Amino acid sequence: MDSRESFSNLSAELVEKLKKIKVCAFDVDGILTDGMVWWQSEEVGWNRTSHTRDGYGLKVLQRAGLKVGVITGGDSLSVSKRYKENLKLDFIYSGNEDKRHAFSELLSSGFETSEILYMGDEFFDTPLLRAAGFGATVPEAVSEVREVVDYITTLPGGRGAVREVIDLVRYAQGIVPNIPDFPL
Repeated sequence: MDSRESFSNLSAELVEKLKKIKVCAFDVDGILTDGMVWWQSEEVGWNRTSHTRDGYGLKVLQRAGLKVGVITGGDSLSVSKRYKENLKLDFIYSGNEDKRHAFSELLSSGFETSEILYMGDEFFDTPLLRAAGFGATVPEAVSEVREVVDYITTLPGGRGAVREVIDLVRYAQGIVPNIPDFPL
């Protein structure tokens, strides 16, 4: 099932929730990645792979004026390089499994809970998923997470799941990416 089909199957209540979103926050391991990590070297530490479609989707939301970032319990050079330096996301909260402080920071920036989308997959994500205006996860998330979210993707983490959720936001808000005209 593609994102358009998933969107057309959403309830009117969930579409209304998506229309209010101004901030999109994502966990890294298991959401923006497939959850696998490998030790590369002492200088680099843990490393991960991520999907380019997810990264492009993050930029589409930013260009449309939404605030986009990550809230991750891990703290590694690969996360900083990918999301801070390469994609230049609006915020990066890392290194604390208790993610409630990061969520409070977003609220203190002037956003309402109903304006925040959060996507996570592990036990420590549940407080944010319950508090967020729209909570999403991946099929391989722990059962306690799957029980509290608004949406479970059809695609797995690190394999386009984030883009699937981003497209739901795009469709609900009428966001069309700026696609340059190329002469044929």
